[in-house]
Amino acid sequence: MDRLAHSMGFALKLLSMLATLNVVAAAEPVVWRLNTPESVGNLASTVLGNPVGGAAGIVFDGAHDGILVPTNPIAGWTAFTVEILFSPADGGGAEQRFHHLEDANGSRALIELRLDPSGQWWLDTFLRHDDSQLTLIDSQKRHATGKWFWAALRYDGTTMTHFVDAEKECEGPVKFRSMADGRVSIGVRQNKVFWFKGAIREVRFTPAALPIDRLQRSH
Repeated sequence: MDRLAHSMGFALKLLSMLATLNVVAAAEPVVWRLNTPESVGNLASTVLGNPVGGAAGIVFDGAHDGILVPTNPIAGWTAFTVEILFSPADGGGAEQRFHHLEDANGSRALIELRLDPSGQWWLDTFLRHDDSQLTLIDSQKRHATGKWFWAALRYDGTTMTHFVDAEKECEGPVKFRSMADGRVSIGVRQNKVFWFKGAIREVRFTPAALPIDRLQRSH
């Protein structure tokens, strides 16, 4: 009987793993390729300041430039991965909130960076739903400005993890329910503070917690 129960438990666990793999394999990302500030994801955006678009992405000045997009691509998702391709510049502020998702209920998902005077930066990510929230940050995981990087914020339903170029840097447990409709700001926090200095080329939203081998990397 014990052997049968063990076999059944293993079979159920295997089926659960296969179902998860099928969900990930079938997950199609929403992809925003940034080159025109006035239109992001085929939506008319609100432009703050004068961000400059082009084939290499959109450049933000770190003081006045930002974009507000009137949608929340991850609304309704219980698991997700948000990835962003960006290049931080020298001379920006110490705190820069360059990607901010917020819904009508105040739930938030942010991708940020911290910058020191030597030109080294480290990733800072944040999830909040009601009284449940988590910040992930490790000032020892430093990177140079003036280069392109993919940052990723992943949530699998129980655990939040962030990556730089598909290298896991931090993770922790947090209760984060699926979001309602809302909007996204790029290059600045939605209350127009903590401006980003540098360039952003692409944002990807996937309705699954992607494994490391499915994450984007810059090299």
